[in-house]
Amino acid sequence: MRAPAPLQATPPSDTLRNAVVLAPMTPEQLDAVMAIEQTAYSHPWSRGNFRDSLNPLFEAQCLWFEDELLGYFLAMHGVEEMHLLNITVAPARQGQGWGHMMLDALALWSRSVGAQVLWLEVRQSNTRALQVYERYGFARVGLRKDYYPADRQQREHAVVMSLNLKLT
Repeated sequence: MRAPAPLQATPPSDTLRNAVVLAPMTPEQLDAVMAIEQTAYSHPWSRGNFRDSLNPLFEAQCLWFEDELLGYFLAMHGVEEMHLLNITVAPARQGQGWGHMMLDALALWSRSVGAQVLWLEVRQSNTRALQVYERYGFARVGLRKDYYPADRQQREHAVVMSLNLKLT
């Protein structure tokens, strides 16, 4: 497994930031989504996972710069809460603030539909993601033992995190 890139990378210019578009994920975009998913994770979601999430029960968004997919997120709305299921930035674009931008968009949308808390789970070994979420304001609230598949039929714990949307 390769080491994650440093968190501090050259941020994109204001021109580039103003040129990106966040738009609903469509079935036609699944090839591009899967290309990123398979390079970003040791245990990626399947095409079926994404296809099943393209319905009104989920919020599935893609972040685009022209024809380049920078990242995407999927979330599920519950009663006064939102659950972030997957947020991914293309490995070549990580460390540039795109994840933070998508979290901003998700938090704004979550508030607009009445969510008061945003939940997520992250692999305990994913220290880079844990740092990103903690810097954003998420708090560690629990541990789900043996939640994720790992190598050689092993399992890995998930850190449960929450963001109080009433305070941010």
